[in-house]
Amino acid sequence: MLHLDGIDHVALSVGNVEYAANWYVEVLGFERRFQGMWGGVPAFVGKGDTALALFPARTDGREQNEKRAPAIRMLHLAFRATRADFLSAQSELKQRGISFQFQDHEISHSIYFNDPDGHELEITTYDGLGSNS
Repeated sequence: MLHLDGIDHVALSVGNVEYAANWYVEVLGFERRFQGMWGGVPAFVGKGDTALALFPARTDGREQNEKRAPAIRMLHLAFRATRADFLSAQSELKQRGISFQFQDHEISHSIYFNDPDGHELEITTYDGLGSNS
């Protein structure tokens, strides 16, 4: 069984990244995090140990001739883990035959995989890579 510390962030697609980030800061008292990273996308806002990663909404990839509104949805759910549990999770997923992709985000390392219904899940660790704010 995987050992996780809790939810790290939820990735949301939004109509306007800067507007949404300001709304979460001004209305809900969230704080900006990781400013200056990745050209501002995603914008991270957080409160306590939990954050939101705000991405611009994009079309669902169907035929370009069709006019479609951007998909506003949850992009992925990220769980936080210690470095040891992050490495253990990779072994556990391999043993279960669950494929995953590794990404180095400069401030964290993450693996991405899907649940049985196709929801994208992430396990991320900040251990040894700097602070998480």
